Amino acid sequence: MTLSMGFIGWIIIGGLAGWIASKIMGTDAQQGWLMNVIVGIVGGLLGGYLMTLVGFNAASGGIIFSLLTAIIGAVLLLWIVGKVTGSRR
Repeated sequence: MTLSMGFIGWIIIGGLAGWIASKIMGTDAQQGWLMNVIVGIVGGLLGGYLMTLVGFNAASGGIIFSLLTAIIGAVLLLWIVGKVTGSRR
């Protein structure tokens, strides 16, 4: 039996991942809490997709692995957005 997080759990993980990623990338001043949640959730999807491409099963790694996957994906997402929009630190 696997541990399944509900909708609120994914929002909390996404918000935390988005906030940590925005601190790493120096974009926290431009983002509010809602944008941090959105970046974290989209980053989690991106990170999960990339993890499956390299052979990891991100869904079965637990909460800590899910958080790390979302942080990596969110940092990558913020980096891509920065490159596309020309934003600098």
